[in-house]
Amino acid sequence: MTRLLGIAAAQVTPVNGDPQGSLAKLEEVTQSIAASIEWVDLICFPELFVTGLNQFVEGGDSPNQLAEPVPGPLTERFSALARRVNRWLVPGSFFERDGEAIYNSSLVFAPSGEIVAHYRKLYPWEPQESTAAGDKGFCVWDMPGVGRLGLCICYDMWFPEVSRSLAWLGAELILHPSMTSTSDREVETAVARANAIFNQCFFVDVNIVGKFGGGRSQIIDPDGTVLQMAGEHESILTHLLDLDHVSRTRELGTLGLAPVWHSFQERPFNFPIYSRPQEESPLLASLGKSNLPWDKAGSDLLDERDVP
Repeated sequence: MTRLLGIAAAQVTPVNGDPQGSLAKLEEVTQSIAASIEWVDLICFPELFVTGLNQFVEGGDSPNQLAEPVPGPLTERFSALARRVNRWLVPGSFFERDGEAIYNSSLVFAPSGEIVAHYRKLYPWEPQESTAAGDKGFCVWDMPGVGRLGLCICYDMWFPEVSRSLAWLGAELILHPSMTSTSDREVETAVARANAIFNQCFFVDVNIVGKFGGGRSQIIDPDGTVLQMAGEHESILTHLLDLDHVSRTRELGTLGLAPVWHSFQERPFNFPIYSRPQEESPLLASLGKSNLPWDKAGSDLLDERDVP
């Protein structure tokens, strides 16, 4: 039986400087999609959408002031929204407070309103981002009767090991909420496609538009074909994805030519760069001293916590 998943990637603009206005807009857009496109199962928003870009407004609140606990008032609003529209919901990301730490976090809500996945961005874009590096490992979850999905946030995409680990854990579709307006957006569209190709999975990259977002969100299939790409204006990308396409591509190879996952079955796959001390790397030794405030906690991420 074909495993179909209707997805909506909401490339929309937050209400600048107004988190409550942005939250209201997220609810309005979600309800509009659910009411007008009945076959959509999952709705995904961009990174940090619900903050209303308040942290970038002169005199606006800092991530520390905007952060909320999980569970908390914001998660209750998301949960109620998922129940109301009876859809899977990934409301972008938000600033999460946990003790003294502030994370850039994303949650996945089932149609029942239940939180089924909780992810903290592993690689903040430092030093521009002040949030802590995520400590919950890689994020995958199952949609009953459909398949396994994975989640990463914005700069995470630049680390191939993140998407590879999600695929290794069985992800057939990777959702990638993003907020980027920088001149490397053209490069990022290629990086998103590469993540889909190398891991032979669907990759959905959803960016904001407006002052702090360059749009060009994408839906990419397991063979690397760009099924849809938005422009630089508000747009809702909708597509009916066949997750059996992932099974076929992984079994037979990209375009029927490169069944790379079978190679892991048939021969040892110990890549020595990941088992040797960092001091042995000529590349790392050639770099200047890092001033980035990396959080070493959670650096060994692929352990028993990550295996469903």
